[in-house]
Amino acid sequence: MRTPKWQLAIYSLIILCGLIAALPNIIPQHRLAALPDWIAGQQVTLGLDLQGGSHLVLEVDAAALKQDRLTWLQDEIRTVLRGERVTGAAPRRQGDAIVVDAGDAATSDRIAPLLDGLISPVQAATFAPTTDILVRREGNRFTLTLSDAGIAERVDQAIDQSLEIVRQRVDQVGVAEPTIQRVGSDRILVQLPGLQDPTRLRELLGSTAQMSFHMVAREATGPGITVMSDEEGHQYPIEDRVALSGERLTDARAGFDQRTNEPIVSFRFDSVGTQRFAEITRQNVGHPFAIVLDGKVLSAPVIREPITGGSGQISGSFTVENSVVLSALLRAGALPAPLTVIEERTVGPDLGADVIEMGIVTGLAGFGLVMGLMVALYGGWGMIASGALFLNVVLTLGALSFLGATLTLPGIAGIILGIGIAVDANILINERIKEETARGRSAFAALDHGFSRAYSTIVDANVTSLIATALLFMFGSGPVRGFAITMMIGIVISMFTAVAVVRIAMTEIVRRRHMKTLVLRSPLRIAPGETRFAFMKARYLGIGMSIFLSLASIGLFMKPGLNYGIDFTGGIQAEIVTTGDVDLATLRSNLSELGLGEVTLQGIGGDNNVLVRLQRQEGGEAAQTRAIDLLRSTVATVDPGASVERTEVVGPKVSGELARNGVIAVVLASLAMLIYIWWRFEWYFAVGAIATLVLDTTKTVGFFALTGLDFNLTAIAALLTIIGYSVNDKVVVYDRMRENMRLYRQKSLREIIDMSINQVLVRCVFTSLTTFLAILPMAIWGGSAVENFAWPMVFGVVVATTSSIFIAAPILLILGDWAGGRPGRKAQQPEPAPAE
Repeated sequence: MRTPKWQLAIYSLIILCGLIAALPNIIPQHRLAALPDWIAGQQVTLGLDLQGGSHLVLEVDAAALKQDRLTWLQDEIRTVLRGERVTGAAPRRQGDAIVVDAGDAATSDRIAPLLDGLISPVQAATFAPTTDILVRREGNRFTLTLSDAGIAERVDQAIDQSLEIVRQRVDQVGVAEPTIQRVGSDRILVQLPGLQDPTRLRELLGSTAQMSFHMVAREATGPGITVMSDEEGHQYPIEDRVALSGERLTDARAGFDQRTNEPIVSFRFDSVGTQRFAEITRQNVGHPFAIVLDGKVLSAPVIREPITGGSGQISGSFTVENSVVLSALLRAGALPAPLTVIEERTVGPDLGADVIEMGIVTGLAGFGLVMGLMVALYGGWGMIASGALFLNVVLTLGALSFLGATLTLPGIAGIILGIGIAVDANILINERIKEETARGRSAFAALDHGFSRAYSTIVDANVTSLIATALLFMFGSGPVRGFAITMMIGIVISMFTAVAVVRIAMTEIVRRRHMKTLVLRSPLRIAPGETRFAFMKARYLGIGMSIFLSLASIGLFMKPGLNYGIDFTGGIQAEIVTTGDVDLATLRSNLSELGLGEVTLQGIGGDNNVLVRLQRQEGGEAAQTRAIDLLRSTVATVDPGASVERTEVVGPKVSGELARNGVIAVVLASLAMLIYIWWRFEWYFAVGAIATLVLDTTKTVGFFALTGLDFNLTAIAALLTIIGYSVNDKVVVYDRMRENMRLYRQKSLREIIDMSINQVLVRCVFTSLTTFLAILPMAIWGGSAVENFAWPMVFGVVVATTSSIFIAAPILLILGDWAGGRPGRKAQQPEPAPAE
């Protein structure tokens, strides 16, 4: 039982490093200055849901990029044919292809090499070489289409270019500490802490900023003329031909007109642009000259005199903020393709501060309840487990700091849940030690056997939890990934604190006190003595009740159904805090008059909190921005002191992906656990666990339907955690069954199952109770922010524990009898293990 000194040194170094990394997150903010910079800078990064800010996901409009590419290809073919003086073969658009008809074979032979010169080699996803343009010749007709590999390469280039332009735009409006990164093949993630109004952000990032200068046509209509409007609705016949491209701009600055004091944007051209601008203004004195941005007329001033200095100004119905944004757009340059905002989440800093306070209070309450239970069960030995639990929380914070991970609201929930799960291992160990002591083993022998025999159960239980959280990380997004990271770190660290650290501490106490027998007495008589319940006599009742409840849950799932959150339905959601008790009727009446479609209001948290849901608006991103602006103005009219603390906008594409990923994660988690249990036990153990898991999962879905809680990404996190915990709980029972099947080879499977359940009944109840107590304060006081995670977890813990005893075991008996795995012979007890 002696621990080598080198091992103690490594353990001590791990703990020391973890404490140092966690220190900036534990001590008060005003004392950070006393720490060295390399320690003070190791604080955990708070997610936007905790510190407040805006989160947007932008997607490159591949369809628009493809159309631009086809237009370029048509113009390029026309230019090449004109340069080679090929007549009678003008290119024309035909769907997603460019068609060139040559009059005869000789002309076709001249055209073929010219078209081949437009083709560039690209690498396909299968790594096979191909070209960006596919040319098909049928007689004297050429059909040119864009290859999938070519489009993918263009999208990839557009993302890289857009990433830099978005970064420049954000930097130029002075947002501190932005996060701008590529996500997947065609998306950009933008996170801006502190920016509460996403309207400005949408305007800044969603605009392609393709600025150009056109002459206003002298005729109202005609070929080559497009009618465009300005912000005030005035219409202008604009010549399609670009007189001067915005690419010639070298600078743009916001300012004020010295005569009218109105906001303006001043611009300057490069040398080529200056020369061209002077030529245009010289030739068109007295005619209007339109400045067009993304298909909208910014202004159309009349040219009074030639402008030769290469500079000018844009005036109009600008606010100061509009002029700043426009100048930033023009300085950063045009995006190569439109970026669509497909997901937007904004949280106010006050709401984030409230969430942090809630996490600290409910976490301390959960820790206190778990610590109280451990002391009540094991007295002073329970204090050792509680100390290890505190160390687990501290090291988890240290690991998050060291890895640079972001702590989110679900991450706080993961830490609190981890408090209950981490101490499970100590209960398993302590109950094992009590068994070994009852067999007459000495203190060191009981300690050694207790840890070694509980170890495989602890490993199996934690692996099942890791499977669920790993899949949640793979298929989750945003804050839910933060939950998965926190849970995985907590589970791994608990293997160190609950096993290695506690073992050393207990061994040292036994050695220093020269204990002959290790007795884990509890101050209170909580645990019953040895039980001999015949659980299998009621097996059909247990399975029948479970099937009935699951069928009822399926019925609830069908009607009234789940209250799907915005993550899965798409649309707009806002959390409003009013100055007094919210008047839902008045607010609903005012919002219904806005013409935004179906409006749903739901009271949440206190009497002055309300959640507003709007359907996704028709008309693209501008329509979503308009809806949010109308919502804000209406709320301000109803209650001038009210504030919109949180807004979310999720597009149908994102909501569909989230729903699909959630289902995939649940299915893959179940399959992975089936394979793991099959590998570790027998096939009927695995099938029994999965059958029970299906019943547990359907009941949890029924709980969501019955309570009307939001079923969103956080709910999927709860569902996957329940799946992991349910299998975790069953592994404890299965592990004892496997052990007894090896010891008592002549006992029937029914006897083995009854004996095993009675032997682990106390530890199953207590391990579930610790998790229950850890999560209960968050469910009671956590409010709307975590209720769709905490309450299902409370329900799931109860369901998982009862199903391990009354459902999983009976299913295992039925499958085992069917498989003929155990003979029903008279019990033959083995020789008792010798005392050491």
